[in-house]
Order: sequence, then C-alpha cells, then structure tokens
Amino acid sequence: MRVTFSSLICGLSLALAASAAAQPLTLERIFDDPGLAGKAPVKLKFSPDGSRVTYLQGKQQDYNRYDLWEYNLKDNKNRLLVDSQALFSGPETLSDEEKARRERQRIFGRGILEYTWSDDGKALLFPLNGDLYYYHLASGKSRKLTDTDAFETDAKFSPKGNYVSFIREQNLYVLELQTGKEIALSKDGGGVIKNGMAEFVAQEEMSRMTGYWWAKDESKIAFTRIDESPVQEAIRNEIYADEVKLFNQRYPYTGTANVTIELGVVSIDNQQIDWIDLGKDKDIYIARAKWLNDSKTLSYQWQNRAQQTLELRFYDTEKQQQRVALTEQSDTWLNLHFDLHFLKDNKHFIWASERDGFKHLYLYRNNGQLVRQITHGDWVVDALKGVDEKAGKVYFAARKDTVLESHLYSTAVFEKSPITRITNLGTYHNVVLAKDAKTFIDNSSAVNQPNSVALRKVNGEFVTWLEQNELNEHHPLTPYLNDLAKPEYGTLTAEDGQTLHYRLFKPAKLEKGKKYPVIVNVYGGPHAQRVVNNWRSKNLYFQYMAQQGYVIFQLDNRGSYNRGKRFEDPIYKKLGVVEVTDQIRGVEFLRSLDYVDPQRIGIYGHSYGGYMALMTMFKAPEYFKAGVSGAPVTDWTLYDTHYTERYLGHPKDNAQGYKQSAVFDYADGLQGPLMIYHGMADDNVLFTHATKLFKQLQDNMQPFEMMTYPGSKHSLRGKKVQTHLHQTITNFFDRHFNSQH
Repeated sequence: MRVTFSSLICGLSLALAASAAAQPLTLERIFDDPGLAGKAPVKLKFSPDGSRVTYLQGKQQDYNRYDLWEYNLKDNKNRLLVDSQALFSGPETLSDEEKARRERQRIFGRGILEYTWSDDGKALLFPLNGDLYYYHLASGKSRKLTDTDAFETDAKFSPKGNYVSFIREQNLYVLELQTGKEIALSKDGGGVIKNGMAEFVAQEEMSRMTGYWWAKDESKIAFTRIDESPVQEAIRNEIYADEVKLFNQRYPYTGTANVTIELGVVSIDNQQIDWIDLGKDKDIYIARAKWLNDSKTLSYQWQNRAQQTLELRFYDTEKQQQRVALTEQSDTWLNLHFDLHFLKDNKHFIWASERDGFKHLYLYRNNGQLVRQITHGDWVVDALKGVDEKAGKVYFAARKDTVLESHLYSTAVFEKSPITRITNLGTYHNVVLAKDAKTFIDNSSAVNQPNSVALRKVNGEFVTWLEQNELNEHHPLTPYLNDLAKPEYGTLTAEDGQTLHYRLFKPAKLEKGKKYPVIVNVYGGPHAQRVVNNWRSKNLYFQYMAQQGYVIFQLDNRGSYNRGKRFEDPIYKKLGVVEVTDQIRGVEFLRSLDYVDPQRIGIYGHSYGGYMALMTMFKAPEYFKAGVSGAPVTDWTLYDTHYTERYLGHPKDNAQGYKQSAVFDYADGLQGPLMIYHGMADDNVLFTHATKLFKQLQDNMQPFEMMTYPGSKHSLRGKKVQTHLHQTITNFFDRHFNSQH
C-alpha cells in the first residue's frame, strides 16, 4: 500500500493524488531533470519603487540558461524583461578571479546570473562575459558599457545613478554614464595588491563578496586595499581528465599570515585617498562596512583575529576622527551578520547580537547608547528584513514558533509590543520585503512541497502568484507523488540535556518483522541545519533510497546552527567530539526501532559531513558499520584561518586540539567498509585532505574504496557527475548491506 501525497501537499486535490500514475524514481530522472522541482525563480528582487518584482528563471528547454523576468504590479502580468541571448549569445569567457568569485557565491549556470537595479528604478546593470551591459527600462534598449580585453567584475550603480563602478585588473574604476568617461580611483593594483576586492577568507568565510562601498551622495567610495604578500604561496594542482593545471595560490592556512588590509575613502572628484587608522594591531579582519545616511560617516566592523571581539566603528570623513559605537565580545567566537540598519532619522540604528545566548535585535542611538532590546526569548532571529519608520515597525525572519521553519514577523521598534507572525505555519519561508514595507515576496516550501513564490501584502494577504509551481497533471513531479514518503520528525536529548532534532525517511510500506538498513545522512558542522521543513531537491535522493528499502536518518547535533550559542559552543577548540557523541545518540535511538537492523547502520556525508563520516567510522565502529565520506576535511591545519581558528583557535595556542580534531589518530579504529570520494580540482577542501588519508590507510594496510572526479570542484556540479556519484553511493551500500529490492 502506497502513502498518498494529497495529505502532504497544500492545495493538491484528493482527486489529483488518487489519479496520479505512481512511478518509482530513478537516479537518472532525479539528476537529469531539474523540472522535477518545478520552475525555480532565483535572485528575486523588488524594483526600488516597488512596482516590479524581478527574478531570474531558466528557459524551459535549458534550465541552466537564465533570463530576467518581471511581474509588473501595474498591469498584473508576468513577462520576459531581458533575454540573456539578446545581450550576449556566445560562449562565455571568465577570468580566473571571476570563476573563483562565482564558486564562492555558489553561482552556477549561463546567461544572466547577476543583475543590479539603479536606485531610481530606471535602469539595470548586467555583468556578462567579462563586460558590463546597461539596460534602460523606458526604451527597452541595452548598451555595452565596457569592451576591453580585461575583465570587469563586482559592478554597481552609484546611489544616484550617475556612475557605474567596477573592478578591473585589481583596481577600482567608475564610469560616468552620461559621457562614458572612465576614472581610475586606484592605480597600484596588480600582483599582490588588490583594491576594492574582497580577499579569499572574506568571500568564503565572511560572506563579504565586495571590497568597496558608495557614499549615498556619490561623493566618495570607501574601499579596502589588500596586500597578499604575507600570505603563504602554495602550488595547488587541479587534475582534469586530459591535463593537470598548477596554480601558485596564496592560501592562508590556519595559523599562518593573512593579508594585510587597509581601509580608505577616495574622492570621486580628485581621487584623493584618506586612509583610516585601523590601530596598531594589523592582524585583524574588516568584516563589514556601511555608510550612514549623512554620507560623511562610514561604519565598519573591526574583528580581531581570534574572532572574540568585534567593534562597530564610526569614522567621520570630514573631521577624520573615529569612535567605537559598540563592542561585542565572546569567550568562544562571534558569528557575523548583516543586520545593521541605520534609521532615516539619523539618530538611531538597529543591530543584532547574540549576547544573551540567542540572536536578537537591539535599538541603539548613533552615539552608541543602547535604547532597548527589541526581541527576546529562547529562539533566534534569522535576519532583519526591513523597517517601516512611519509605522514604527521592524520586520524580521525568525524561528520563534518552531526551529524547523523560518517565518516573517513584525514588532514595534521604539516600544515594547507583541510580536506578530505574518507567514503561515507548516511551510518554510524565505522572504524579500519591499523598500516601502508594503509588500513582500514569499518563497515558501515544505519537505515534500516544491517552492512556490507569491506576492503578499505586509499583513500576509495574498496578492498573486509569481510562480505557483502547482502540482497538477502537467508537473513533472506528479507521477511520483504517491510514492514519496512523508518524513517523520522527532526529538532526542543530548547528554547535557539539550534537545536534538531528527528526521526519518522510511520505506512507504514497512513489512512486519522485517529489519531494514539505515543510512545516517550527516553534515554536523557549524552554520548549517539539515532537519528543517523545507524543500531541497537533494531530498529526492533520500526518497529514492527509501524506495530501495533503506531508512534515511538525519540529526542536527550540537554545534549546528539556528539553536543559539549554547547549542553551538560545545565544539569550541575540539571538533569531532560532541558531534560524534550526538550521532551515536541517534544510532541508539535507531536501534530501539523494531524495523531497524542494528548491524546495517551506515553513514554518509559531504564536506564537514565527510569529516563526520570518517570520525564516526573511526571512533565508533560498533555503531556505524559502513560509511561514505565525500570531500572530507581530514587535517584542520590544511584549512583556512578565518573558519578554522573561529572554532579551534590558533594552532600555537591549541596544538593538542588540532591534533585531536584531525582524523589520523583514530584511523586504526576503522572496521567496516569505507568509501571516500573527492573532486580533483577542489579549491575549498583541497584534494590533499583525501590523499593524506589514502596514504595513512595504505600504510596501515587498511582496505578502503575511493572514487575521484577529474575537474570537479567542491560541489561536484553537473548532472553526469551527480548521477554517477549517487549511483556509486547506492551501489556501495547495496553491496555491503545486501539490500533487498
């Protein structure tokens, strides 16, 4: 008997679910057809005046080539706004810097992948094939702004729309739109000197993808100047099917030198640069920068290398004086955020802090005086979404009602008032609020319900669908609906009394008395949460494995995100300890289920999950009988400064912690079958992590399996690679667990 999907999907009729011709999923179908998830608009934005919602969407015949679409609120119509092929139709050539930048941003595909609105809403800016394209809405015409052999990156409109700024050959430029005149704002870029560019750790670990910021009156730009010469230069190889590429890369391995960073303010008129005094300690990070509304005061976030102190500093460019507005401190580490909002009254700002153990919003005066804590409770704010200053309301995403879902809430800014939830429970919501705080884009989904995108009024009232993604007779997923399992959610208790959330995918029909094999799918690392009620196309693989007779189990161990600092902090200075303990607790629970075979419980994870697969197989072989480790970290001294030192501290201060957090001391414990896979061009978790472990296991005379992917980066993109990878994982568990199909 198959479980019907009608009870799982909101808005899907009983008749449709009953009439859907159920079909088993295949790996080829899952990874060959992005349409199973439906049309997936991305990069959803409001035009500055709120009259349009724009988004990128793939063509029906080519999901990987994106065009810009709009929903026009004036005539209530969806339409193609800019066809990417009308701008540029040939094969795209990118600089190595831009390729790396896209990898850091997790941007994949072709066509229009990025776009920027001018603040007046009259024009759009597109980077394509290393050049910049300007699109005028009223005329519907585009023009190419740059046409050089060099590559232009990180392009922005100036706040009033008179200029376009960009990076070329490691220098900062502005182009005057009316005359086409280019002005070089820096001239010493090249080699180890980069102006206006975010360094590697800023991009990869701080989510800061830019190194420059316009003042609102267009008179000046703040920018970083980085000198990479202190950073250790290493030769990194990327192995492809028909060649090996060698790169001299400056990679800041943990414990080694970072870039030297400066912060300056350059005048557009005369290109004079005012360098800000960052203090005597040069071994620091600039995490964020943002101008106040007065256009003369620059705020920047100064973080010490240990990441236990963060100062929000205000620099007066007229007086050339600065002060510390507030300081955050932690005994472990401080999580960065983007939740700084300066009010238009030029007197107050809103800031987020985890000082009470959970991320909440605070109201400050511009002189640094705390006015009030806006939100309270044992739950976290995900992100500040916007402020309606006339109404005195702040809008934010949070997990007040359930840790499994993100919702939009509102409350008063200046006075204590109830918190109102705007979005409906039962689905996970990613929202974009219009600047006027009158409407919002609601991108919602549930674990077995692909994303739908609606336009709503700020009270939650439905306006229109931007992409309904209705599961009707035409939807590619419909034939599979009746065979999809509804996952079971539950909680366990960690040894320190904290609550652990889990999720189970089970075969649709459990035969009485039969014992089933289990695959524990793990990530387990910080800044991630896997047990949530949202749609991830990767869950289709878990559905496939459930149809093959496997139970899939996921548990968010201590150290993972969205549960507050007390839940995260136990991993400090000792990785792979409480995470393993909690995953063992999960297996103890699995063993209590009468349909689980305790001798056939395996584990599979990628990246930090690959690390966790190794640590559990090595340290707890009596619990985990087989494992697949994907692109694993094996030696934390091979990873970068900002990420690794955040959790393990500096190697000179915690040498024992680094040694105990590496996998090698525990390799002798391996008993069951293990497979390791890795992309051979991985520039995040370097292939060296895998080869070091290969050598140790070989020296130990311990058998293992491996699969390597020539040319693949950390995410192993591409349908052929993904199909082969998941077939390999499936075959591994089938061989060792003798699954009955």
